[in-house]
Formats: sequence, C-alpha cells, structure tokens
Amino acid sequence: MVKNSVLFWIYLGLAAAGLITAWIFNFQAVMNGEDYGKAWTATAVDLVATYDLGIVAFAGVIFMFAESARIGMKRTWILVVLSGITAIAFVFPLFLALRERHLKLNQP
Repeated sequence: MVKNSVLFWIYLGLAAAGLITAWIFNFQAVMNGEDYGKAWTATAVDLVATYDLGIVAFAGVIFMFAESARIGMKRTWILVVLSGITAIAFVFPLFLALRERHLKLNQP
C-alpha cells in the first residue's frame, strides 16, 4: 500500500472545496434565474474575471494533457469533460491529486 503525500491531500481538499462551492453557487444562480452570459460579461470587471479564468483554464487543460502524456497517466480526457459539468476549480486540483498519486505509485 502506498502512503499518499501531503500534497495529495491538499489538492484533494481543494478539489472538494471547488466542487462544493460550484454546487452551492450554481444552485443559487439557477434558483434565482440568473443569466450566466450577462453575469460573465456585464461590466469590464466581469470581462477581466471571465478572460482571466478562461485563459488559466485553457492553460490548465493543456498542462493536464501534456503532463499526463509525459508521466503516463491515462484517461485525463474524462477530467476535462467533467470540468464542463462541474468546475475547473474542482477538476484541476483533482488532476493534481491524481498526478501526485500516480507519481507515488510509479516511483522507482
């Protein structure tokens, strides 16, 4: 049995926080009938946040695929698909946790 690293647990905790906050705030937005398109683009500040998050998410996905290929992780595409129905704030830390676990299991 492999003991998981501290980083594994930190990343897993961040993934849980990302998923829980996405559930809570998306539920509130849906219940309030909020317009996602308008909310993401209503002001210059909203656009800054939108593009900032979008660019980081895009870079994160590229990193996920490149790093997965480099270390031999399989099925990373599932995480990318999950990001579309959950949140990148959940999926990216989850990827990092799984990466830590993979590296620990496959170390010489």
